[in-house]
Amino acid sequence: MVEIKSPVISEEAVSNRGFWFMRDIPTLLWLLLTVVTTITHRWLPEPRWLMIHLLFLGAITHAILVWSQYFSFALLRSKAGKKDRRTQNIRLLVANGGAALVFLGVPLQIWALTIIGAAALVLAVLWHALSIYLRSRTSLPGKFGRTVRYYLASAILLAIGATIGAIIATGDAAPHLVLSHVLINVLGWVGITVAGTVVTLWPTILRTRVDDKAALWAARALPLLAVGVVLAAVSAILEILPALAISLVIYAAGFVLIALSLWRPATQKAPKSFAALSVGMALIWWIGCMVWLIISTIVAELDGSGFVAVLKVLDQIVPYFAAGFAAQVLVGALSYLIPVVLGGGPTPVRVGTTGFDRWGHFRITLANLMLAFTLFPLPSLTLVVATFLYLIAMALFLYLMLTSMRAQQKAKKVGASLQEKRTGPIEPEGARPQGLRAGGATAGLLIGALAIAISFAVDPSTLQDIKPPVDDPNAPVLTVQIEAKDMHFTPNRIEVPEGTRLVIELTNTDQTQTHDLVLANGVSSSRLSPGASETLNAGVITESLDGWCSIVGHRQMGMTLTIVAVDSSGKPITPDDNDTNGSDHDHNHSGTSPDKPDLMGEPSDLFRPYNAVLDPLPASTSPTVHKLTLVAQDRITEVAPGVTQTLWTYNDTAPGPTLHGKVGDTFEITLVNNTTMGHSIDFHAGALAPDEPMRTIAPGEQLLYKFTATRSGIWMYHCSTMPMSAHIANGMYGAVVIEPEDLPAVDRSYVLVQGEYYLGDFDAGIVDFDKVEAGTPDLVVFNGYANQYQHLPLTATVGERVRIWVLDAGIERPSSFHIVGGQFDTVWAEGRYLINRATNTGSQAMALQPAQGGFVELVFPEAGHYPFVSHLMIDAERGASGIFKVTD
Repeated sequence: MVEIKSPVISEEAVSNRGFWFMRDIPTLLWLLLTVVTTITHRWLPEPRWLMIHLLFLGAITHAILVWSQYFSFALLRSKAGKKDRRTQNIRLLVANGGAALVFLGVPLQIWALTIIGAAALVLAVLWHALSIYLRSRTSLPGKFGRTVRYYLASAILLAIGATIGAIIATGDAAPHLVLSHVLINVLGWVGITVAGTVVTLWPTILRTRVDDKAALWAARALPLLAVGVVLAAVSAILEILPALAISLVIYAAGFVLIALSLWRPATQKAPKSFAALSVGMALIWWIGCMVWLIISTIVAELDGSGFVAVLKVLDQIVPYFAAGFAAQVLVGALSYLIPVVLGGGPTPVRVGTTGFDRWGHFRITLANLMLAFTLFPLPSLTLVVATFLYLIAMALFLYLMLTSMRAQQKAKKVGASLQEKRTGPIEPEGARPQGLRAGGATAGLLIGALAIAISFAVDPSTLQDIKPPVDDPNAPVLTVQIEAKDMHFTPNRIEVPEGTRLVIELTNTDQTQTHDLVLANGVSSSRLSPGASETLNAGVITESLDGWCSIVGHRQMGMTLTIVAVDSSGKPITPDDNDTNGSDHDHNHSGTSPDKPDLMGEPSDLFRPYNAVLDPLPASTSPTVHKLTLVAQDRITEVAPGVTQTLWTYNDTAPGPTLHGKVGDTFEITLVNNTTMGHSIDFHAGALAPDEPMRTIAPGEQLLYKFTATRSGIWMYHCSTMPMSAHIANGMYGAVVIEPEDLPAVDRSYVLVQGEYYLGDFDAGIVDFDKVEAGTPDLVVFNGYANQYQHLPLTATVGERVRIWVLDAGIERPSSFHIVGGQFDTVWAEGRYLINRATNTGSQAMALQPAQGGFVELVFPEAGHYPFVSHLMIDAERGASGIFKVTD
């Protein structure tokens, strides 16, 4: 095999050969944390943010800081000394420590930690850039020495992006600032670094010569890439959509120049090793994501859907930038570089390289096949299976990294002869027989396809029989324009001559609400934000059929469409039978669930208890300003044993977070809508005109709701978007406790919010609006889960004074709060004392209507278990019960 002298594998670059903890281990740890977070994401705060940032901010950032230094020594023909290693160790400690603080600060909403962590990270990255710059000023660079400018440009962009990220962490940032943050970090920090690296790394992995024009193309590409990222970020902040589209095209043009330098080496020697295939597939995903983003931005400008549509698309694309591009380029590059820098001579290096290459074609095939499957609208079970198999294929790298490094270290110690006696001759990288490579790829393909097929077979949701529309290209065409507004389609009745193909031009002219259109023959639009339009081909109309908006509650509020097939005389055609088209769609659940939840069962691992403890307010006589961001987002949540629902939540919980203050305090609440439909918020604790703060905001938007608490009480907050009953019943409610002046201290305080569930399908369904209209809840619960405090009792001690704040959030059922075996000596409801502990009177229950609240106090006389219920006993049997566990 002929060795080709590479500009990135030189004696200068590998003067630090051998194991180096701060170089080799942190990336492994960050990747391991990414895998663990992905597996346990249901039980973690901010799981999506954590998964993406553990990869980008943790593993990728550390790798960039390590390997761009490594490449800079080679490209500038410099030699690393002991001082350089010590300095690099400190720099890496600062960077990784800063990242760790960010990972604590953001999920825990401790802004100070986030700011300190971001500052440390920026300091380390700018220090890193300065070291490369100073090195470039004192060296005699080779032909590709100018590519270190890629590392300087990306480091400056990371400093800007991290600063924006710290601002976003405060919760007050506009969505367009989030878009700018993503563009700078993904396309700038990661994208530009990778672009500058692959120019020389790609032919080195392939063991071919670098294209003669590669240095020229790289020099011309950097200005396009850097200018494209900066202009895109500025365009996002200023909300100039055409400028954003142009900026992304400029960036793409820079990548085209990089691609030209990679093409000739690939044609000289096709990628065969895992390292080469992984980097190659990463670049393909990079291209695909950029094309997707550019086209979506242009379409958003042309159809008027604006930045909201771009934000939604970017939210879909970022996981593929992470899993398809970033993860694969990282593991591919490390699979080649780590054996080289561990060194030890040709044979140990081949030992390590062969270890990293194990099961390479199987891993590449399975990972990319599964990732490609997730692009399609698959059932939830199938998506879970595809994600899990992708994770397995990628996580195998961690195991192979450890075993290969150990094998290479052992080969360095015991010598090549012993290694060859044990395992036989070691083949060069990528030189395994074609049959073995094809066998691995085939195995990955078969395992992936079989797993997807099985998941389809066992998922009942894939078995629905939808009658497709009839179509005939020669049929006459009738085009009808329909507006969706104010819970109506206009027109809401269309007469279509039999045999005519119907084309519907649907426009959402509502100011705040998201709408769609579903026809009984299976044709449907996407969910349209305010101002958005879409054209539907309804097919050839041979019989009358119905249409409706599928967003929960909209159909029941009158958002329906009737398409009437008429004969040549204009008379409606009578169907042959009385079967109503689309009857399978009348409910939000499929009938595969049992009639009633099993409240005697045990919670599953999906159960996340709601903390009912109300901590005392800090001692302060002056008014306090409370700042909080409430993010509206959909969340699959267990609400009873064996029952999950796709709830609409504030900050991932139903009820939302409990706000706590005193009279005179000010609350500044930022509402962010991260769902696919309109939402709003209404705080009963504030007295103000509802026009602006309680308005419905579209997906991707946010508003600031500011009020001063002028009166005490336990106040309800909830979504006021129509139909309000559905939004509240599906989880969008919570409590605000404003303590009365001179409220006596107690030993323990709890908050219980009574709510109701009108269950859809028991497996991730949504609220059944037919049940809401009928007033027949399946569950009545405290703090979002049926009987949760039977499974995890609230605690108290004999002789302690316990205060329980209770709010009835409705929507339908009153509450009669009672503790079995207890007597209330204090009852405070709707702003006044009904019974005060100073008198020798008592109460057995506190009666509340929906949207009313108060508190009770008692002292438990002896140790034991004291059930608490709503004494409307049918509701207690529906889940409105719990237990106080009292100890001596």
